[in-house]
Amino acid sequence: MQHAYVAVEGGPVIEARGRVPGTAQGELVFTTAYTGYEESLTDPSYRGQVLTFAYPLIGNYGVREDRFESDAVQPAAVIARELTDEVVEWLSSAGVPAVDQLDTRDLVVDIRESGAKRCGIAIGPDVTPDDARAQLETCPTMSERHDIGDLVSVSEPARFGPSDGEPTVALIDCGVKRSIINSLVERGASVHVLPHDTDEATVKALDADLLFISNGPGDPQTYTEAAELVASFAGDLPIAGICLGQQIVALGLGGSTEKMRFGHRGVNQPVQDLHTGQVIMTSQNHGYTVDEHPELSVTQINVNDDTIEGLESDELDIITRQYHPEAHPGPLDSLGFFDDVISKAVEQRRPLAAAD
Repeated sequence: MQHAYVAVEGGPVIEARGRVPGTAQGELVFTTAYTGYEESLTDPSYRGQVLTFAYPLIGNYGVREDRFESDAVQPAAVIARELTDEVVEWLSSAGVPAVDQLDTRDLVVDIRESGAKRCGIAIGPDVTPDDARAQLETCPTMSERHDIGDLVSVSEPARFGPSDGEPTVALIDCGVKRSIINSLVERGASVHVLPHDTDEATVKALDADLLFISNGPGDPQTYTEAAELVASFAGDLPIAGICLGQQIVALGLGGSTEKMRFGHRGVNQPVQDLHTGQVIMTSQNHGYTVDEHPELSVTQINVNDDTIEGLESDELDIITRQYHPEAHPGPLDSLGFFDDVISKAVEQRRPLAAAD
């Protein structure tokens, strides 16, 4: 029998059923998504976190690799009311600790009321509550995870799409999802995926038409090299960003970010466009938000809490979104964002072609 204990910062040690043995620590967060568990579990934005599913049954339509957003299960551990055996087998093969048969409603309410918090987990035949507490005591905060970009970014540049594709996109990988790369490639782009700490010279050598800052985990202030790229190329090269990418773009232009109480994680976040008044439903996964944003105008806000969902600058040729326009999982209301991004890149290339 696998005993399991979950130690929550500022709270009790919760007993559960162990499904995959091991120990883990991380920031305890929840997602309200009721589908897309394969995409969520392989989303690099969950790296360093313990993911709690608010929906009670996870695994009811199996596991298919073609839905994965990366090559690995990304959360440090998984918590659910009930996990199917197929999902448990998948998590076990990935070596990711997992527990179920506990009241996830209590965890979700606790996180909503007091915010995301650190937790420790211990699972095994001989573990005790003290083992879980020991994991909690040594668990770093997300702002202390300065190495998190290294854990999710490519170590060497990689190209996707046609070698002669137009436009050329320099994508800074802070934990990019496959569906974001695919969304650009499907529109004819040649996408060069670069490490999160790429320098200015490397981007210049690509003769790219657009700089794209991806989604990813952790505190945006730890991605200093990516923010420096934004500062270097702003005004000279179109720039786009998604999720963490929006936050990094704001930081690169002298703005600031702040940690949210429990973040936005789910597939039904309502976002209003301030120009048209239209409200769309979006897929989101982030725990930080833009606070100050000099040189950028707010174009979209979250209907629930007025946080910033879209930033733009016509003068600097910048467009960003806080949510995931490609969804996976979630609604496809905002896929047009990628058309706008490609249009900016194409406009950048046209003057170069005319000069030739």
